[in-house]
Amino acid sequence: MAVNLNEPGPLTPIAGARLGSAEAAIKKPGRQDLLIIELAPGTRAAGMFTQNAFCAAPVQVCRERLAVSQNIRALLINAGNANAATGTQGLANARETAAAVAAAIGCEPSQVLPFSTGVIGQQLPVSRMIEAIPKAAANLQADGWNAAARTIMTTDTIPKGATRTVATSQGPVTVTGIAKGVGMIYPNMATLLAYIGTDARLTAEATQSLIQHAVAASFNSATVDGDTSTNDSCVLFATAQVGSSDVDTGHADYPQIAAAVTEVCIELAQAIVRDGEGATRFITVDVEGGGTVDEARLVAYSIAHSPLVKTAMFAGDANWGRLAMAIGKAGVPGLDPGKVDLWLDDVRLLDGGEPHPSYREELGSAVVAKPEFTIRVGLGRGTAKTRVWTCDFSYDYVKINAEYRT
Repeated sequence: MAVNLNEPGPLTPIAGARLGSAEAAIKKPGRQDLLIIELAPGTRAAGMFTQNAFCAAPVQVCRERLAVSQNIRALLINAGNANAATGTQGLANARETAAAVAAAIGCEPSQVLPFSTGVIGQQLPVSRMIEAIPKAAANLQADGWNAAARTIMTTDTIPKGATRTVATSQGPVTVTGIAKGVGMIYPNMATLLAYIGTDARLTAEATQSLIQHAVAASFNSATVDGDTSTNDSCVLFATAQVGSSDVDTGHADYPQIAAAVTEVCIELAQAIVRDGEGATRFITVDVEGGGTVDEARLVAYSIAHSPLVKTAMFAGDANWGRLAMAIGKAGVPGLDPGKVDLWLDDVRLLDGGEPHPSYREELGSAVVAKPEFTIRVGLGRGTAKTRVWTCDFSYDYVKINAEYRT
């Protein structure tokens, strides 16, 4: 059960983008598992991808194509098979299925970006996908975002989408995004897929700059289990349908467009954590007083990745000794425990490394019994701070991953 997360409401279409789904029986029959996103000519696209050395074949193809041109006309996404650890055949399969999309919509194969998510180490069912691609193309429609969010799901329990519209000097600009992912989530860029579209006339450089900023503030601040997928991909595309003047990073309209994209990415990143496999708690980890942002993030992720912390949170056990352990093992050079402060929400646990005199077990227990709460750490070393979102580890996390291929 996702933590305080509902299905998204109607997602606002993006002028210049159409989406269509079809059933290819990639892992199991009876569900739509193949998606095409068709983009208008002149669209500028940029992406960020997993840093896992065993990156999937579609990730390799996407990197190659975006390095040559941001003039992208379509995205192909399949669920149920990751096409990772599949060697040269996997690369050939990614290119073959992308070429089938190009033939279906009338563009060059190099203008199609392929994406996959699902089981690692198995070859794509290429023939079934090629048979389904014309059906997905026939279903292309501007208001297909909600259906698309469901198509790309794997172990997700709920589709994930977000939308914003902002006023600019050239007219209203819309940003809409969808994402999937609930396990193998520790974006390092970040199984996570995210597609964010806008009708703004962003330059190629602004599109790349914006996706880097938005990912840093969102997906790269989310973790479920500390495992970085082979397939993580986040793409921002700007269809250039609003206005007649290009928007670069110095344009007066850029800040509000950038804010909308970042807000959409944050909402999607939080939705992924809220729907973490077996999650019953949504936990914000705030670390302040760091000498640098990097050391603050070391502490935040040490807490967020600790199985002992996460299982205690699932049990509603205010065992804050596990938090002290996670802070101490983070590897911050010269960390002085005598300067560390620690809270659960507003309940103070440590004050300058000393147990707070007013702390009582029932106060901490009341916090960790809630479905959402914040762990806050003060390091007493400087002014740097960071925020990370994570979830607990429940019995269901083990069950879901033990039975993943059955």
